[in-house]
Amino acid sequence: MISKTILQDLNLKIFADGADINQIRALNETTFIKGFTTNPTLMKKAGVGDYRSFAKDTLNIIGGKPISFEVFSDDIFEMRRQALEISSWGENVYVKIPVCNSKGELNLVVIKELTELGVKVNITAVMTMRQIESCMEALDPSIPSYISVFAGRIADTGRNPAVIIKEALQLLSSFSLCELIWASTREVLNIFQAAELQCHIITITSDIVAKFELIGLDLHEFSVQTVKMFNQDAALSGYSL
Repeated sequence: MISKTILQDLNLKIFADGADINQIRALNETTFIKGFTTNPTLMKKAGVGDYRSFAKDTLNIIGGKPISFEVFSDDIFEMRRQALEISSWGENVYVKIPVCNSKGELNLVVIKELTELGVKVNITAVMTMRQIESCMEALDPSIPSYISVFAGRIADTGRNPAVIIKEALQLLSSFSLCELIWASTREVLNIFQAAELQCHIITITSDIVAKFELIGLDLHEFSVQTVKMFNQDAALSGYSL
């Protein structure tokens, strides 16, 4: 399909974000998904009951592709303990550490401790340049890491996430092993926006994947399809005036 060809030609790694084991298995078979991410909210939504079991099953499915699992404690000591166990599950495992705790305090101490121990971290829920600048001071430039900018949530506030993505990429240019992730993707267009900015990675959900068949579709044809949908739904509804 034309959509798959276009996606494969982009200088951008596409990661699947989710926790449905069947969807993970199916997406792992595609050529355009290069890695995976998940979080406690997605796991809860998917009905995951046993964190460790889910993680091990997922790792068996995806092989050596990179994957990020998130800690679920707000306490710095428990966060560190969880991170060390999660990291031990595989060389391809990145540990998601929220940029701050629920009180708004930056988690720089634990990020610094973990990276000094060689743990690959994925600093998540990042939304400001100040957060990125602070996190860079805590990272070890010799250890691979990710910084996940929640572009979709930034856009939800009426701000253009491309501004912070562009500035962040310039700042990270000296950190060759730290990759920037365009996270919380809202629409297919975001993939092309991220690629144009030369962002390293974008995370997408299965809802976005379902729209891939629309990539490159003739807009007049799309218009016709939309009108047909309206007509069919109107007929089925039995409306009369």
